[in-house]
Amino acid sequence: MSGPPFTGTALLCLIVFSSTVCVGAFGPLLPEIARAQALPDWQLGVLAGAFGFARMAADLPAGALATRRLGTALALAPVALLVGMLLLATAGPFPILVLGRLFTGLAHTLVMVSSLTAVLQEQHGPRASVRLNTLEFSGMLGVLGGLTLVGLLPERWRWNTTLLVASVPVVVSLASALLLLRFFPARAAPGPSATRRAPAAAIASGAGVEAVPPIVRLMFALGAIMALAWSAVSQFVIPLRGTREFGLDRSGISGLLSLAQLVDLIVLLPVGWLADRVGRPPVLGAVAAVLGLGLLAVGLGSLPFLVVGCALFGLGMAGWMLPLGVIREHTDVTRLGWRTGVYRVGVDGAIFLGPLICGVLGETYTPIFIALVGAAAFGIAVKLGRG
Repeated sequence: MSGPPFTGTALLCLIVFSSTVCVGAFGPLLPEIARAQALPDWQLGVLAGAFGFARMAADLPAGALATRRLGTALALAPVALLVGMLLLATAGPFPILVLGRLFTGLAHTLVMVSSLTAVLQEQHGPRASVRLNTLEFSGMLGVLGGLTLVGLLPERWRWNTTLLVASVPVVVSLASALLLLRFFPARAAPGPSATRRAPAAAIASGAGVEAVPPIVRLMFALGAIMALAWSAVSQFVIPLRGTREFGLDRSGISGLLSLAQLVDLIVLLPVGWLADRVGRPPVLGAVAAVLGLGLLAVGLGSLPFLVVGCALFGLGMAGWMLPLGVIREHTDVTRLGWRTGVYRVGVDGAIFLGPLICGVLGETYTPIFIALVGAAAFGIAVKLGRG
């Protein structure tokens, strides 16, 4: 970072927060979107999953842009987010809504990949997990702000009006564009000779086509499972199950989702602190097991179990950033950008697939799918427990 570390990190957190408020606002409005636009479940799955699809497709290009022009990548994010929100505010037709979600996914990718690049490359030391979780804390706080805002706005407002009002914080990111460019200037791209030397050096060291360490592969799998759980539960299962099975209104859905976010926020920094002291794998094993319990309760339980499941789900998601820290520990700096990009593709691919699979399966088979994701989380917890 070109500016003071605290100022640069605080600015990153501000941008992440202001860019995720509208992300949180979308989930509680999904049942209303289904009714107002007369969308079947499969179209709802496509609409919700378009966010993750855009993130998956944009991860590697966003990583390349962030490597060379970090400030530019961060400054473009609110522009893409504003375009997406305006498209969604038109209330259709369906292809326009999907396009709006694609733009919001692109914006979120630019924000998160750029922010993670800044933290992983510039921030070192024993508090690395806390720094990663502080960034995640800002994003979760923004999501919680969006959920709360939707619950407080008048029920009589149409869903697109509510979503547009919830998008107002993007103005903070737009106003910060020039400051972002000052704090994160362009970086020189590596020259051709350096590009040619890197593979040669890797081959000479016997690492040209080396197998990815087992712990790194396990982190890829855990990241994908967490992403699958987050997108399926928050973007599909809780909104639709709460409305159709338990008769909850917009405020009730916002309350359930807010509970998960609030628990996540409360334990996020303590989990990062604990991971720095006892090690990331044991902490990840514990949160993966809790996540599995939460998924079973959310997917299969009655309303009281659903509420408890939301709390357990939030606790399990507190480990969201820790797999990246493990990957960083077992990755040479020359491969860090590539492995981070591959990790993000897997995570965002899962975010795309979560609601899409639920939409295709429908109400009858979605609980089985959620239970299988929970079982996979348990399996990884056992694997991490065995060391």
